[in-house]
Amino acid sequence: MGADEIGTLAALKAHRREVIDPEIVAHRGRIVKTTGDGLLVEFGSAVDAVTCAIAMQTKMAKRNGSDAVEILFRIGINVGDIIIDGDDIFGDGVNIAARVESECAPGGVCLSGSAFEQVRGKTNFEFDDLGEKSLKNIDRPVRLYAVRPGGPLAGVSAKLAAGTDAPLTLPDKPSIAVLPFQNMSGDPEQEYFADGMVEELITALSRFKSLFVIARNSSFTFKGRAVDIKDVGRRLGVRYVLEGSVRKASGRVRITGQLIDAVTGSHIWADRFERDLTDIFALQDEVTAAVVCAIQPKLLQTEIAMAARRRSENLTAYDFFLRAMPQYYLATREGLAEALRLAHSALELDPRFGLVAALAGLCHMNNVIWGYAIDPQFERREAARLLRLALSIDDSDPETLAWVCVTSAFMIGDSESEIEMADRAVALNPNSFEAWHSRGWVYKTAGLPEEAVRSFERAHRMSPVDSLLHLMLVGMGLALVELRRFDEAIAAGKKAQRINPSYSPAYRCLASAFAHLGRDAEAREAAARLLEVDPAFTISTWLARGGQSNAKLMMEGLRKAGLPE
Repeated sequence: MGADEIGTLAALKAHRREVIDPEIVAHRGRIVKTTGDGLLVEFGSAVDAVTCAIAMQTKMAKRNGSDAVEILFRIGINVGDIIIDGDDIFGDGVNIAARVESECAPGGVCLSGSAFEQVRGKTNFEFDDLGEKSLKNIDRPVRLYAVRPGGPLAGVSAKLAAGTDAPLTLPDKPSIAVLPFQNMSGDPEQEYFADGMVEELITALSRFKSLFVIARNSSFTFKGRAVDIKDVGRRLGVRYVLEGSVRKASGRVRITGQLIDAVTGSHIWADRFERDLTDIFALQDEVTAAVVCAIQPKLLQTEIAMAARRRSENLTAYDFFLRAMPQYYLATREGLAEALRLAHSALELDPRFGLVAALAGLCHMNNVIWGYAIDPQFERREAARLLRLALSIDDSDPETLAWVCVTSAFMIGDSESEIEMADRAVALNPNSFEAWHSRGWVYKTAGLPEEAVRSFERAHRMSPVDSLLHLMLVGMGLALVELRRFDEAIAAGKKAQRINPSYSPAYRCLASAFAHLGRDAEAREAAARLLEVDPAFTISTWLARGGQSNAKLMMEGLRKAGLPE
């Protein structure tokens, strides 16, 4: 103010108008009053308050980076009783919030202990414990927590919107990526087997809550490439990388593996394992145990034993499952058809193979919602039958639950049951990309877009360069439309479009978001592209595919964009 009163005041008003006030409204807050250059804001939910604060600070950091007039805010959050007097609020709860704010670093967000207890485990943000502090005019010490600057899970949607490829911050626990193992069998047909072994290792490792494990699809972007391990670590945001080879011949399997510190490039562990083909599951468990012990020696052997997932005892059925997975990942009409054929072949051999039943149900669901189905009602009935079968076989496997809950969300629509399954999946395995991704879609279809965005952000961190990233980006974009965060929805939709120009939901997202912003020419262009990719599209057809009854703003935008009813 001392250097330029008029310019500073104009910048402050612009920040209020374009960032702060809209975010407060979007997160269901109420501005109680202004105090000079500060605000007192009331929220009904601590999670809303924290999410709003991070969104504001993320956008302010971006604005400050391109603005000659840099303005930094402190944000303090407290949960406590208040006294209401007309439109104003008073009391210790308000006073502590003000004192917490004064302890905060410029550009940061601080929480009191009571606020932290309300949000812990419910957001994707990470916090630093600042210890107990004596606050002015507060008669007892208050424990403070600061949202970790640049934390690995903070502001993911903002990073996606900005298109940044900045190195990811390492998590605060051991983190690992398992790269595709080299197929040493001399038979290209055995490639699926080597890939399946790696996927099983990733799944087994990800069950340890004490580890942070990158999802399969991001690891597999390095398949067939000569890589610099340090670069892999930087791109995926992990400390350790596991690489190796698989040889399958004459009824035996041999795995060699080496664990590398991606920060220093040093080798931590290397070994070779060999067993009869009938013992491949025991072989996978041996490799998993060896890797976990090399990374975190204090893990108990009993925990390692618990990490072994329930698998089909029929090796041929399991072989069909391994062949089905890469077909499913193609996300094409032909790929889903082949994945279904292989999945049903596996079920014929082992009718109690729960995970493959869930996979088959998911394929039927995708045929419906992506418009591939010749007989949608048949596909719908099959999806429902298979999800019930999968649950009757195993309702405690996180990947099974993930696939079942998202299938149910689109094909059945029992939100309460689907949310319970989604939450249970991420509780069982907080490192599962499938669990967090599915949870995002479940919450989105249930009409809870804020929680959907948080889930998609978590999934993105689990698999930051995923080959199916466009699916997650569109899910996030559709949720952002319902939150009226149209600019961010456009950024997510454009990135999804760049990754996969033939994925029609990306154009739905863009058409609706552009229309809501009054950018009519761009909305009509996105609508035209949608009809090129999906000529049979109408709003009523889209609704009939399922799971969209809560997407009121999406429908409104599609109508504004001129798409046919």
